[in-house]
Amino acid sequence: MKKNNIIIREIQPEDNSQIEQVIRTCFIELNLPLEGTAYADPETKQMFQSYSGSNETYFVVSNESEVFGGAGIKPLAGLETTVCELQKMYFSKEIRGLGYGKQIFQKCLDEAKRLGYKKVYIETIEELESAIHVYESFGFTYLDGPMGETGHYSCGVWMVLELS
Repeated sequence: MKKNNIIIREIQPEDNSQIEQVIRTCFIELNLPLEGTAYADPETKQMFQSYSGSNETYFVVSNESEVFGGAGIKPLAGLETTVCELQKMYFSKEIRGLGYGKQIFQKCLDEAKRLGYKKVYIETIEELESAIHVYESFGFTYLDGPMGETGHYSCGVWMVLELS
């Protein structure tokens, strides 16, 4: 794969089926729980529409014809005014380990600041060690329990970052 033709951009309607496939494939590939996670989340089928509000966005990693992954931010249900949640950060195996995760992660944090959020919340599954390592490297700290009302009851790792 040529790295020079891969870009990070905002999601478009035509990306829905490809990003859904990336997300679902990651769950199967990594043997992650399907219930109580993004796999079963109804938003996963319609990502463009799910992130089309004025205080949310979803970015994808793509080339001219293929979507390889993505991540987004959205107000955290129950704490909408000051806390956003970084959501649905998944990448196909073709681009894992090439630095796109950190790039898209930084883009999401920058967007959260621009939108006026004070904190970024993440919940994940402990098996996603490499993602957790990225979160730690950006300064996220662990919480004893979940924030907000995400409905992702299979996620057992909760982290937060204070934005400055």
